[in-house]
Amino acid sequence: MASKFGVPPEGENIRTMVMERIAVAREEDGAKVTVDWRGQQKHLIVITMPVGMLYFNPDTHRIRAQKTLDPERNTILEELPWSEDAQQYLHKLLTCKPSDPNSIDPDFIALRDELDQFGQKEPGIITPDGILVDGNTRCAALRELHEPNIRVAVLPDDTSRADINAVELALQLRRDKRRDYTYINRLIAIEDELASGRSQEDIARAFNIKVATLQTDRRIFELVNNAIERSRSADGRQSLRLPDFEDHQEKLRELQRDYEKLAKTDPDGAEHLKESRLQMVLLNMPKTTLRLAEADFHERYLEERLPPELTPEIGETAAVTVPGLPGVTVPDADVSVKKVRALTDTLLQARATLESADSASASEVKRAVALIDAAKTTFASAAKFAGQNAQLQKRQVAVPERISDATEYIQQCVREFAEAKAKNAIDEEAFDDALIALRDSLSRLALLAGRTFSSPGDGVNWLLAASEAK
Repeated sequence: MASKFGVPPEGENIRTMVMERIAVAREEDGAKVTVDWRGQQKHLIVITMPVGMLYFNPDTHRIRAQKTLDPERNTILEELPWSEDAQQYLHKLLTCKPSDPNSIDPDFIALRDELDQFGQKEPGIITPDGILVDGNTRCAALRELHEPNIRVAVLPDDTSRADINAVELALQLRRDKRRDYTYINRLIAIEDELASGRSQEDIARAFNIKVATLQTDRRIFELVNNAIERSRSADGRQSLRLPDFEDHQEKLRELQRDYEKLAKTDPDGAEHLKESRLQMVLLNMPKTTLRLAEADFHERYLEERLPPELTPEIGETAAVTVPGLPGVTVPDADVSVKKVRALTDTLLQARATLESADSASASEVKRAVALIDAAKTTFASAAKFAGQNAQLQKRQVAVPERISDATEYIQQCVREFAEAKAKNAIDEEAFDDALIALRDSLSRLALLAGRTFSSPGDGVNWLLAASEAK
Protein backbone atom coordinates (compact mmCIF):
# COMPACT_ATOMS: atom_id res chain seq x y z
CA MET A 1 0.00 0.00 0.00
CA ALA A 2 1.53 3.28 -1.10
CA SER A 3 -0.40 5.56 1.21
CA LYS A 4 -2.24 5.48 4.52
CA PHE A 5 -5.31 6.35 2.42
CA GLY A 6 -5.04 3.23 0.31
CA VAL A 7 -5.12 2.87 -3.47
CA PRO A 8 -7.08 5.45 -5.52
CA PRO A 9 -10.19 4.13 -7.30
CA GLU A 10 -8.47 4.38 -10.70
CA GLY A 11 -5.24 3.02 -9.28
CA GLU A 12 -5.26 -0.26 -11.20
CA ASN A 13 -5.98 1.42 -14.53
CA ILE A 14 -3.23 3.96 -13.84
CA ARG A 15 -0.81 1.21 -12.90
CA THR A 16 -1.49 -0.61 -16.17
CA MET A 17 -0.82 2.56 -18.18
CA VAL A 18 2.29 3.33 -16.13
CA MET A 19 3.78 -0.14 -16.67
CA GLU A 20 3.11 0.05 -20.41
CA ARG A 21 4.79 3.45 -20.71
CA ILE A 22 7.74 2.41 -18.55
CA ALA A 23 8.30 -0.55 -20.86
CA VAL A 24 8.33 1.74 -23.89
CA ALA A 25 10.62 4.25 -22.19
CA ARG A 26 13.01 1.47 -21.16
CA GLU A 27 13.25 0.23 -24.74
CA GLU A 28 13.94 3.78 -25.94
CA ASP A 29 16.48 4.36 -23.17
CA GLY A 30 14.45 7.35 -21.99
CA ALA A 31 15.24 9.98 -19.36
CA LYS A 32 15.79 9.06 -15.72
CA VAL A 33 15.68 10.84 -12.36
CA THR A 34 17.89 9.94 -9.42
CA VAL A 35 16.42 9.92 -5.91
CA ASP A 36 17.54 8.88 -2.44
CA TRP A 37 15.90 5.53 -1.89
CA ARG A 38 16.30 3.60 1.36
CA GLY A 39 19.81 4.89 1.90
CA GLN A 40 20.95 4.47 -1.69
CA GLN A 41 20.69 6.26 -5.02
CA LYS A 42 17.98 4.92 -7.32
CA HIS A 43 17.38 5.83 -10.96
CA LEU A 44 13.71 6.19 -11.89
CA ILE A 45 12.40 6.08 -15.45
CA VAL A 46 10.54 9.20 -16.65
CA ILE A 47 7.29 8.85 -18.58
CA THR A 48 4.48 11.16 -19.70
CA MET A 49 1.03 10.84 -18.07
CA PRO A 50 -2.30 12.62 -18.58
CA VAL A 51 -2.29 15.50 -16.09
CA GLY A 52 -5.94 14.96 -15.13
CA MET A 53 -5.44 11.28 -14.39
CA LEU A 54 -3.11 11.70 -11.41
CA TYR A 55 -4.06 12.28 -7.78
CA PHE A 56 -2.78 14.98 -5.44
CA ASN A 57 -1.18 13.45 -2.37
CA PRO A 58 -3.57 14.04 0.58
CA ASP A 59 -0.67 13.50 2.99
CA THR A 60 1.80 15.95 1.46
CA HIS A 61 3.60 18.12 4.00
CA ARG A 62 3.27 21.12 1.74
CA ILE A 63 -0.29 21.79 2.96
CA ARG A 64 -0.47 19.86 6.24
CA ALA A 65 -1.22 22.94 8.33
CA GLN A 66 -3.48 24.62 5.78
CA LYS A 67 -5.85 21.70 5.23
CA THR A 68 -7.30 22.16 8.73
CA LEU A 69 -8.53 25.69 7.87
CA ASP A 70 -11.85 24.32 6.62
CA PRO A 71 -12.90 21.57 9.08
CA GLU A 72 -15.79 20.37 6.92
CA ARG A 73 -13.71 19.99 3.77
CA ASN A 74 -10.84 18.53 5.79
CA THR A 75 -13.18 15.83 7.10
CA ILE A 76 -14.00 14.92 3.51
CA LEU A 77 -10.29 14.90 2.71
CA GLU A 78 -9.58 12.53 5.59
CA GLU A 79 -12.50 10.20 4.88
CA LEU A 80 -12.71 10.35 1.06
CA PRO A 81 -9.28 11.57 -0.08
CA TRP A 82 -9.69 10.46 -3.71
CA SER A 83 -13.13 12.02 -4.19
CA GLU A 84 -13.58 14.98 -6.52
CA ASP A 85 -14.41 17.30 -3.61
CA ALA A 86 -11.29 16.29 -1.69
CA GLN A 87 -9.04 16.62 -4.73
CA GLN A 88 -10.51 20.05 -5.55
CA TYR A 89 -9.77 21.12 -1.96
CA LEU A 90 -6.18 19.98 -2.33
CA HIS A 91 -5.91 21.92 -5.60
CA LYS A 92 -7.11 25.07 -3.83
CA LEU A 93 -4.67 24.61 -0.94
CA LEU A 94 -1.76 24.10 -3.32
CA THR A 95 -2.50 27.40 -5.05
CA CYS A 96 -3.40 29.66 -2.12
CA LYS A 97 -1.19 31.78 0.10
CA PRO A 98 -0.17 29.70 3.15
CA SER A 99 -1.17 32.38 5.67
CA ASP A 100 -4.29 33.51 3.78
CA PRO A 101 -6.33 30.79 2.06
CA ASN A 102 -8.47 33.42 0.36
CA SER A 103 -5.54 34.76 -1.67
CA ILE A 104 -3.54 33.19 -4.49
CA ASP A 105 0.08 32.57 -3.58
CA PRO A 106 2.41 34.83 -5.61
CA ASP A 107 4.91 31.95 -5.72
CA PHE A 108 2.27 29.76 -7.38
CA ILE A 109 1.55 32.46 -9.95
CA ALA A 110 5.30 32.73 -10.68
CA LEU A 111 5.53 28.94 -11.10
CA ARG A 112 2.48 28.85 -13.38
CA ASP A 113 3.86 31.69 -15.51
CA GLU A 114 7.22 29.93 -15.79
CA LEU A 115 5.56 26.70 -16.91
CA ASP A 116 3.47 28.63 -19.41
CA GLN A 117 6.51 30.36 -20.87
CA PHE A 118 9.19 27.68 -20.73
CA GLY A 119 7.30 24.44 -20.23
CA GLN A 120 7.99 21.76 -17.63
CA LYS A 121 11.72 21.38 -16.93
CA GLU A 122 11.83 19.05 -13.93
CA PRO A 123 9.65 15.92 -13.90
CA GLY A 124 7.43 15.14 -10.95
CA ILE A 125 7.41 11.80 -9.15
CA ILE A 126 4.45 9.44 -8.70
CA THR A 127 3.69 6.07 -7.18
CA PRO A 128 2.71 3.30 -9.64
CA ASP A 129 -0.92 3.97 -8.60
CA GLY A 130 -0.79 7.60 -9.74
CA ILE A 131 -0.30 9.46 -6.44
CA LEU A 132 1.89 12.54 -6.82
CA VAL A 133 4.85 12.39 -4.42
CA ASP A 134 6.70 15.35 -5.89
CA GLY A 135 5.18 17.86 -8.30
CA ASN A 136 1.77 18.39 -6.67
CA THR A 137 1.99 22.16 -7.20
CA ARG A 138 3.34 21.79 -10.75
CA CYS A 139 0.43 19.49 -11.55
CA ALA A 140 -2.03 22.07 -10.21
CA ALA A 141 -0.39 24.77 -12.34
CA LEU A 142 -0.42 22.61 -15.47
CA ARG A 143 -4.12 21.89 -14.97
CA GLU A 144 -4.85 25.60 -14.76
CA LEU A 145 -2.90 26.07 -17.99
CA HIS A 146 -5.02 23.28 -19.57
CA GLU A 147 -1.89 21.31 -20.43
CA PRO A 148 -2.81 17.71 -21.30
CA ASN A 149 0.30 15.94 -19.99
CA ILE A 150 2.90 15.99 -17.21
CA ARG A 151 6.30 14.31 -17.16
CA VAL A 152 6.83 12.12 -14.09
CA ALA A 153 9.26 9.54 -12.75
CA VAL A 154 7.78 6.41 -11.19
CA LEU A 155 8.67 4.91 -7.81
CA PRO A 156 9.09 1.12 -7.37
CA ASP A 157 6.13 -1.24 -6.93
CA ASP A 158 6.78 -1.81 -3.21
CA THR A 159 6.66 1.88 -2.28
CA SER A 160 5.37 2.40 1.26
CA ARG A 161 4.02 5.47 3.02
CA ALA A 162 7.39 5.85 4.77
CA ASP A 163 9.10 5.80 1.36
CA ILE A 164 6.74 8.49 0.07
CA ASN A 165 7.49 10.75 3.03
CA ALA A 166 11.24 10.17 2.77
CA VAL A 167 11.36 10.90 -0.96
CA GLU A 168 9.17 13.97 -0.65
CA LEU A 169 11.27 15.33 2.19
CA ALA A 170 14.59 14.66 0.46
CA LEU A 171 13.43 16.33 -2.75
CA GLN A 172 11.90 19.27 -0.91
CA LEU A 173 15.14 20.01 0.89
CA ARG A 174 17.16 20.19 -2.29
CA ARG A 175 18.19 23.79 -2.92
CA ASP A 176 16.90 23.83 -6.51
CA LYS A 177 13.25 23.54 -5.44
CA ARG A 178 11.17 26.57 -6.30
CA ARG A 179 8.52 26.44 -3.59
CA ASP A 180 9.82 25.58 -0.12
CA TYR A 181 7.76 24.14 2.68
CA THR A 182 6.28 26.90 4.78
CA TYR A 183 7.68 27.33 8.29
CA ILE A 184 4.80 25.61 10.09
CA ASN A 185 4.76 22.73 7.61
CA ARG A 186 8.50 22.23 8.19
CA LEU A 187 7.80 21.99 11.92
CA ILE A 188 5.08 19.40 11.25
CA ALA A 189 7.46 17.45 9.02
CA ILE A 190 10.08 17.40 11.78
CA GLU A 191 7.56 16.02 14.29
CA ASP A 192 6.38 13.41 11.80
CA GLU A 193 9.94 12.28 11.15
CA LEU A 194 10.60 11.99 14.89
CA ALA A 195 7.40 10.01 15.32
CA SER A 196 8.59 7.60 12.63
CA GLY A 197 11.63 6.77 14.77
CA ARG A 198 14.35 8.89 13.17
CA SER A 199 16.85 10.48 15.54
CA GLN A 200 17.14 14.22 16.01
CA GLU A 201 20.68 14.10 14.62
CA ASP A 202 19.51 12.34 11.46
CA ILE A 203 16.62 14.75 10.92
CA ALA A 204 18.83 17.77 11.54
CA ARG A 205 21.21 16.53 8.83
CA ALA A 206 18.28 16.02 6.46
CA PHE A 207 17.04 19.56 7.05
CA ASN A 208 20.58 20.94 6.93
CA ILE A 209 20.27 22.54 10.37
CA LYS A 210 21.99 22.12 13.72
CA VAL A 211 20.46 19.86 16.37
CA ALA A 212 20.16 22.90 18.65
CA THR A 213 18.14 24.70 15.95
CA LEU A 214 15.88 21.68 15.56
CA GLN A 215 15.29 21.58 19.32
CA THR A 216 14.48 25.30 19.37
CA ASP A 217 12.02 24.85 16.50
CA ARG A 218 10.34 22.03 18.40
CA ARG A 219 9.89 24.27 21.42
CA ILE A 220 8.44 26.96 19.16
CA PHE A 221 5.99 24.41 17.76
CA GLU A 222 5.00 23.54 21.32
CA LEU A 223 4.53 27.26 22.06
CA VAL A 224 2.30 27.67 19.00
CA ASN A 225 0.18 24.64 19.84
CA ASN A 226 -0.17 25.87 23.42
CA ALA A 227 -1.28 29.27 22.14
CA ILE A 228 -3.88 27.62 19.92
CA GLU A 229 -5.25 25.68 22.89
CA ARG A 230 -5.40 28.86 25.00
CA SER A 231 -7.27 30.63 22.20
CA ARG A 232 -10.09 28.08 22.14
CA SER A 233 -13.50 29.41 23.12
CA ALA A 234 -15.45 27.75 25.91
CA ASP A 235 -17.83 26.09 23.44
CA GLY A 236 -14.96 25.01 21.19
CA ARG A 237 -16.34 26.82 18.13
CA GLN A 238 -13.46 29.24 17.74
CA SER A 239 -9.70 28.90 17.99
CA LEU A 240 -6.59 29.97 16.19
CA ARG A 241 -5.02 27.56 13.71
CA LEU A 242 -1.48 26.66 12.73
CA PRO A 243 -1.50 28.74 9.50
CA ASP A 244 -2.28 31.84 11.59
CA PHE A 245 1.37 31.72 12.74
CA GLU A 246 2.93 31.18 9.30
CA ASP A 247 4.20 34.75 8.83
CA HIS A 248 5.90 35.02 12.22
CA GLN A 249 8.89 32.67 11.92
CA GLU A 250 11.59 35.18 12.79
CA LYS A 251 9.56 36.79 15.57
CA LEU A 252 8.91 33.42 17.20
CA ARG A 253 12.55 32.39 16.92
CA GLU A 254 13.76 35.59 18.57
CA LEU A 255 11.10 35.25 21.25
CA GLN A 256 12.16 31.70 22.06
CA ARG A 257 15.87 32.50 22.02
CA ASP A 258 15.54 35.50 24.35
CA TYR A 259 13.12 33.61 26.61
CA GLU A 260 15.52 30.69 27.08
CA LYS A 261 18.44 33.00 27.76
CA LEU A 262 16.57 34.98 30.44
CA ALA A 263 14.94 31.89 31.99
CA LYS A 264 18.35 30.74 33.26
CA THR A 265 18.56 33.69 35.67
CA ASP A 266 15.02 35.12 35.95
CA PRO A 267 12.22 32.59 35.29
CA ASP A 268 9.39 35.02 36.09
CA GLY A 269 10.99 37.74 33.98
CA ALA A 270 11.31 35.25 31.13
CA GLU A 271 7.59 34.50 31.38
CA HIS A 272 6.83 38.22 31.21
CA LEU A 273 9.00 38.60 28.13
CA LYS A 274 7.47 35.59 26.39
CA GLU A 275 3.88 36.63 27.05
CA SER A 276 4.43 40.29 26.10
CA ARG A 277 6.08 39.34 22.83
CA LEU A 278 3.41 36.79 22.03
CA GLN A 279 0.84 39.54 22.57
CA MET A 280 2.71 41.68 20.04
CA VAL A 281 2.76 38.78 17.57
CA LEU A 282 -1.02 38.55 17.87
CA LEU A 283 -1.25 42.29 17.15
CA ASN A 284 1.05 41.82 14.12
CA MET A 285 3.55 44.38 15.37
CA PRO A 286 6.94 44.57 13.60
CA LYS A 287 9.92 42.58 14.84
CA THR A 288 11.78 45.74 15.85
CA THR A 289 8.92 46.60 18.20
CA LEU A 290 8.86 43.11 19.72
CA ARG A 291 12.46 43.58 20.79
CA LEU A 292 11.35 46.41 23.07
CA ALA A 293 9.32 43.96 25.18
CA GLU A 294 11.77 43.03 27.88
CA ALA A 295 10.93 41.48 31.26
CA ASP A 296 9.66 44.80 32.65
CA PHE A 297 7.60 45.88 29.63
CA HIS A 298 4.19 44.98 31.04
CA GLU A 299 4.72 46.44 34.48
CA ARG A 300 6.73 49.50 33.46
CA TYR A 301 5.08 50.66 30.26
CA LEU A 302 1.84 48.78 29.57
CA GLU A 303 -0.15 47.98 32.69
CA GLU A 304 -1.13 51.51 33.69
CA ARG A 305 -2.26 52.27 30.12
CA LEU A 306 -4.51 49.23 29.72
CA PRO A 307 -8.24 50.05 29.44
CA PRO A 308 -10.63 48.07 31.69
CA GLU A 309 -11.62 45.65 28.92
CA LEU A 310 -7.95 44.62 28.61
CA THR A 311 -7.45 44.15 32.35
CA PRO A 312 -8.88 40.67 33.02
CA GLU A 313 -9.58 39.72 36.61
CA ILE A 314 -7.43 36.95 38.02
CA GLY A 315 -7.99 34.75 41.00
CA GLU A 316 -5.78 34.44 44.02
CA THR A 317 -2.47 32.70 43.57
CA ALA A 318 -2.93 29.08 44.58
CA ALA A 319 -0.37 27.18 46.61
CA VAL A 320 1.18 23.92 45.42
CA THR A 321 3.06 21.34 47.41
CA VAL A 322 6.76 20.70 46.94
CA PRO A 323 7.49 17.07 45.97
CA GLY A 324 9.34 15.28 48.76
CA LEU A 325 8.61 18.00 51.34
CA PRO A 326 5.27 17.25 53.02
CA GLY A 327 3.51 20.35 54.31
CA VAL A 328 5.72 22.76 52.33
CA THR A 329 3.90 24.84 49.72
CA VAL A 330 4.90 27.57 47.25
CA PRO A 331 2.82 29.88 45.04
CA ASP A 332 1.97 28.30 41.67
CA ALA A 333 2.75 31.52 39.80
CA ASP A 334 3.64 35.07 40.59
CA VAL A 335 0.58 37.36 40.52
CA SER A 336 2.24 39.61 37.95
CA VAL A 337 2.85 36.60 35.70
CA LYS A 338 -0.81 35.66 35.98
CA LYS A 339 -1.79 39.17 34.95
CA VAL A 340 0.29 39.14 31.81
CA ARG A 341 -0.90 35.62 30.92
CA ALA A 342 -4.52 36.70 31.36
CA LEU A 343 -3.97 39.52 28.89
CA THR A 344 -2.45 37.08 26.41
CA ASP A 345 -5.48 34.79 26.76
CA THR A 346 -7.82 37.73 26.10
CA LEU A 347 -5.97 38.65 22.92
CA LEU A 348 -5.68 35.01 21.80
CA GLN A 349 -9.42 34.53 22.10
CA ALA A 350 -10.20 37.84 20.41
CA ARG A 351 -7.91 36.98 17.52
CA ALA A 352 -9.47 33.50 17.31
CA THR A 353 -12.92 35.09 17.00
CA LEU A 354 -11.74 37.23 14.10
CA GLU A 355 -10.07 34.30 12.35
CA SER A 356 -13.22 32.17 12.86
CA ALA A 357 -15.67 34.94 11.99
CA ASP A 358 -17.96 32.54 10.10
CA SER A 359 -18.76 30.69 13.33
CA ALA A 360 -19.03 33.81 15.51
CA SER A 361 -22.00 36.12 16.05
CA ALA A 362 -21.94 39.73 14.90
CA SER A 363 -21.69 40.92 18.50
CA GLU A 364 -18.72 38.59 19.19
CA VAL A 365 -16.88 39.86 16.13
CA LYS A 366 -17.64 43.48 17.05
CA ARG A 367 -16.28 42.96 20.56
CA ALA A 368 -13.16 41.19 19.25
CA VAL A 369 -12.46 44.01 16.80
CA ALA A 370 -12.82 46.58 19.58
CA LEU A 371 -10.43 44.61 21.83
CA ILE A 372 -7.77 44.23 19.16
CA ASP A 373 -8.03 47.89 18.13
CA ALA A 374 -7.77 49.02 21.77
CA ALA A 375 -4.79 46.74 22.30
CA LYS A 376 -3.00 48.03 19.20
CA THR A 377 -3.42 51.62 20.38
CA THR A 378 -2.28 50.82 23.92
CA PHE A 379 0.70 48.73 22.84
CA ALA A 380 1.79 51.37 20.33
CA SER A 381 1.83 53.97 23.10
CA ALA A 382 3.69 51.69 25.51
CA ALA A 383 6.19 50.66 22.84
CA LYS A 384 6.86 54.31 22.02
CA PHE A 385 7.98 54.99 25.58
CA ALA A 386 9.88 51.73 25.79
CA GLY A 387 11.67 52.66 22.58
CA GLN A 388 12.53 56.10 23.88
CA ASN A 389 13.88 54.56 27.05
CA ALA A 390 15.95 52.08 25.06
CA GLN A 391 17.43 54.92 23.06
CA LEU A 392 18.21 56.82 26.25
CA GLN A 393 19.97 53.80 27.71
CA LYS A 394 22.01 53.38 24.55
CA ARG A 395 23.15 56.99 24.83
CA GLN A 396 23.69 56.51 28.58
CA VAL A 397 21.36 59.42 29.32
CA ALA A 398 19.25 59.15 32.46
CA VAL A 399 16.27 60.95 33.97
CA PRO A 400 17.38 64.58 33.30
CA GLU A 401 16.82 64.16 29.55
CA ARG A 402 13.19 63.26 30.20
CA ILE A 403 12.82 66.61 31.98
CA SER A 404 14.53 68.34 29.06
CA ASP A 405 12.13 66.70 26.63
CA ALA A 406 9.16 67.74 28.78
CA THR A 407 10.51 71.31 28.87
CA GLU A 408 10.64 71.43 25.09
CA TYR A 409 7.05 70.17 24.88
CA ILE A 410 5.91 72.84 27.33
CA GLN A 411 7.79 75.54 25.43
CA GLN A 412 6.07 74.40 22.25
CA CYS A 413 2.78 74.45 24.14
CA VAL A 414 3.40 78.10 25.14
CA ARG A 415 3.87 79.08 21.51
CA GLU A 416 0.84 77.18 20.31
CA PHE A 417 -1.25 78.47 23.24
CA ALA A 418 -0.76 82.03 22.02
CA GLU A 419 -1.79 81.08 18.50
CA ALA A 420 -4.85 79.18 19.71
CA LYS A 421 -5.88 82.06 21.97
CA ALA A 422 -5.69 84.50 19.06
CA LYS A 423 -8.02 82.26 17.08
CA ASN A 424 -10.27 81.56 20.07
CA ALA A 425 -9.59 77.83 19.57
CA ILE A 426 -8.67 76.68 23.08
CA ASP A 427 -10.57 73.73 24.56
CA GLU A 428 -10.59 74.97 28.15
CA GLU A 429 -11.94 71.75 29.65
CA ALA A 430 -9.34 69.56 27.91
CA PHE A 431 -6.59 72.02 28.87
CA ASP A 432 -7.65 71.94 32.51
CA ASP A 433 -7.72 68.12 32.53
CA ALA A 434 -4.23 67.99 31.04
CA LEU A 435 -2.92 70.40 33.70
CA ILE A 436 -4.39 68.24 36.48
CA ALA A 437 -2.61 65.20 35.02
CA LEU A 438 0.61 67.23 34.86
CA ARG A 439 0.17 68.34 38.48
CA ASP A 440 -0.31 64.74 39.65
CA SER A 441 2.76 63.59 37.72
CA LEU A 442 4.88 66.39 39.17
CA SER A 443 3.65 65.51 42.67
CA ARG A 444 4.81 61.91 42.25
CA LEU A 445 8.13 63.11 40.85
CA ALA A 446 8.52 65.52 43.81
CA LEU A 447 7.89 62.68 46.25
CA LEU A 448 10.64 60.58 44.68
CA ALA A 449 13.05 63.54 44.46
CA GLY A 450 12.45 64.46 48.10
CA ARG A 451 13.39 60.96 49.18
CA THR A 452 16.45 60.81 46.91
CA PHE A 453 18.35 64.08 47.42
CA SER A 454 19.68 64.94 50.90
CA SER A 455 20.83 68.40 49.76
CA PRO A 456 18.41 69.44 47.01
CA GLY A 457 19.35 72.21 44.59
CA ASP A 458 17.20 75.11 43.44
CA GLY A 459 15.34 73.07 40.86
CA VAL A 460 14.39 70.28 43.25
CA ASN A 461 13.45 72.84 45.95
CA TRP A 462 11.12 74.50 43.45
CA LEU A 463 9.55 71.14 42.59
CA LEU A 464 9.02 70.31 46.28
CA ALA A 465 7.51 73.76 46.95
CA ALA A 466 5.21 73.50 43.93
CA SER A 467 4.05 70.08 45.07
CA GLU A 468 3.29 71.32 48.61
CA ALA A 469 1.43 74.36 47.28
CA LYS A 470 -1.18 72.40 45.33
